[in-house]
Amino acid sequence: MKSYYIYTYGCQINTADSERLSHQLESVGYTPTEDVETADLILLNTCAVRENAETKVYGRIGELMRLKRKNKNLILAVTGCMAQKNQAEMFKRAPHIDIVLGTHNIQHINEMIEEVQRGHTHQINVDMDNSVLPELEAKPNGTFYAWVPIMNGCNKFCTYCIVPHVRGREISRPVEAIVKEVTELGAKGFKEITLLGQNVNSYGLDFKDGTDFGTLIDALDGIPGIERIRYMTSHPQDMTKSMIDALGRSSNIVTHLHLPIQSGSDRILKKMNRHYTVEHYKELLSYCREKIKDVVVTTDIIVGFPGETEEDFQATLQLLKDVRYDMAYTFIYSKRSGTPAATMDDQIPEEVKRVRLQTLMDVQNEISYELNKPMEGQVFDIIVEGPSPRDEDMWFGRTSGNKMVLFPKDDSLSIGETVPAYIDKAQTWVCYGTIQKG
Repeated sequence: MKSYYIYTYGCQINTADSERLSHQLESVGYTPTEDVETADLILLNTCAVRENAETKVYGRIGELMRLKRKNKNLILAVTGCMAQKNQAEMFKRAPHIDIVLGTHNIQHINEMIEEVQRGHTHQINVDMDNSVLPELEAKPNGTFYAWVPIMNGCNKFCTYCIVPHVRGREISRPVEAIVKEVTELGAKGFKEITLLGQNVNSYGLDFKDGTDFGTLIDALDGIPGIERIRYMTSHPQDMTKSMIDALGRSSNIVTHLHLPIQSGSDRILKKMNRHYTVEHYKELLSYCREKIKDVVVTTDIIVGFPGETEEDFQATLQLLKDVRYDMAYTFIYSKRSGTPAATMDDQIPEEVKRVRLQTLMDVQNEISYELNKPMEGQVFDIIVEGPSPRDEDMWFGRTSGNKMVLFPKDDSLSIGETVPAYIDKAQTWVCYGTIQKG
């Protein structure tokens, strides 16, 4: 029996791609193994968002040379954004790689394996066909949740981001195909799904028939078995009031909205090519809070973007205080070769970036705690996800607003079970609770 092992790096979209690769491999007789040492096929699904991600992958590929020497029939394949970006250069850097498969070509994995087995080494397919998005069945790794890609690609070309260059232009799956997949997942017992796209608010715009993300949300409403629908990632540029209305009236869309702002300075947003203003962003959020009951808002912020002055940074701090996010994912700007920002003048010294990041985190942590504190004494429905990674005696689940709740291990509970949790204590990042029974 042939076995396979997949390394998955990067975002949830890569995770979803790996699940689709797993299904294809198993359809031709491969079985998964947890021991990479015994695998007949090793596949690395890679990320190229940051250079250190690439360094990490090349380090792993170097380590795998030992297994290639031990097993001459072992097939080593690389896919994902790094494969799309570097293409045939990967063979030059690591000749023991057998297959390089681009982001638009994962449906060809089995035929590429066959070619290698016929003795044709160094198989590559990195053609980027944006006219068709193949429908591929997945093998979900979760017990109660599943990833559902709704589109691929990005048209935004933010000046710091490599994604449009490695994922291509935006192309959406038909509404009917997504509804069918989600319906099947509900029938199989999956309770929570996450809709995936580089910019989900751009969904359907390529159809040019009026279909948009709101259309999809309405179509997915009330599907049997599906308790929660999450989605990522939103982009302010294409978000509309009609989309927000759809989110507000849905019976199963979560109350968590992740809406990246990236900077509180209009000048920096323009340099980033984000195509919205802080004022417009605030208006969108205000409408969200009006239409989506108990909405929990999170964001992404980059500090130290080229040319960011102290005044620009203070504008970002003021934005935090004005908006009061439940949580902010904060990043120090890092150069990405091949992007316009990497060659911009006025690169910010690393020490300045570190100080700004810490200042930003201090402000946000205080806000997060202030917003979590009123949860104490309240009851929230959570879906049990299993043991805490840090303490096996504590289990955890998440609220609809994506707040993590830790509670003492209880053998009477099952992973995937929906239970009410009384919040005993709230902290900045997590809450501690007690499961209500009876």
